[in-house]
Amino acid sequence: MEYKDYYATLGIDKSADKEEIQRAYRKLARKYHPDINKSPDAEGRFKEINEAYEVLKDSDKRAKYDRFGSAWKQAQQTGAPPQGFEDVFSQFGFGGFAGGEGARIDFDMGGGGFSSFFEALFGSGGPGGGRPRPRPGGAPQGRGIDHEATITLPLEEAGRGGKREVTLTDPATGRRKTLRVTIPAGIRPGQRIRLSGQGGQGPGGGPRGDLYLTVELLPNPRFRLRGADLHTTLAVTPWEAALGGQATLGTLDGDVVVRIPPGSSSGRRIRLRGRGFPDASGGNGDLLAEIRIVLPEHLTEEEREGFEKLAQTSKFQPRVTGEGK
Repeated sequence: MEYKDYYATLGIDKSADKEEIQRAYRKLARKYHPDINKSPDAEGRFKEINEAYEVLKDSDKRAKYDRFGSAWKQAQQTGAPPQGFEDVFSQFGFGGFAGGEGARIDFDMGGGGFSSFFEALFGSGGPGGGRPRPRPGGAPQGRGIDHEATITLPLEEAGRGGKREVTLTDPATGRRKTLRVTIPAGIRPGQRIRLSGQGGQGPGGGPRGDLYLTVELLPNPRFRLRGADLHTTLAVTPWEAALGGQATLGTLDGDVVVRIPPGSSSGRRIRLRGRGFPDASGGNGDLLAEIRIVLPEHLTEEEREGFEKLAQTSKFQPRVTGEGK
């Protein structure tokens, strides 16, 4: 495995701050998401982008990557950490789930031929969360260390939850281990899913640590999540805004028909209660659709005549204080 330049992957400078890193990730994730980009290399690029973001967003991981980059490359190529750099490789988890030289975690997004996966390296154990205890006739036992990885979900899947298969592969031995993960409905960015006993092996045959999957959500072209509420926009024509009417609005559960109140200006919001994101109480937040008045890009002769007549006959003056309200 050759060294990877994570900064080049995200197209940023080494001096980039967290906000720049996040902006670059969101832009590229949207561009190469296999649900949107159907090119043959989109899935591979999407995986590389997630891998780079997983390291650079974490200040501790990023510092070790910046400091030991060349040693990391040598270790990946030889299959063993260079002398003096074991601390870096324990941080990034070389060792494999079954004592091998490394491990890979694939996040199968399920169905439709689409999969998104992120490679994570898992350590072989070492002193962890428990105090070693003597084992008769052998080495002292201790709990294995915990490991972390990131799983990136579309907003719709995070909202409805479900089952997901996570496959660990030891590249040294080719052994694979598949785990069934339950995605709780309404899981939020930053929350973690704990897989008990799937971390590093404890020394002396001690119990394994845990594996934590930190959830991130892909940018969604239609919805913005704020708390348990979803925010979206509803494009309407000038005559719909003035006269009122009905329009079809997309939700996480499918399309619904909403009423446009007469006299709706841009910025007015239509609230659909209970149509938002699942919340901790077992209910749902609301869906708020902000009205955005859209004009035809090219007016027909009849449309232009209609607007000219309106301009001549209307006394409406929105820029005069006290009017247009």
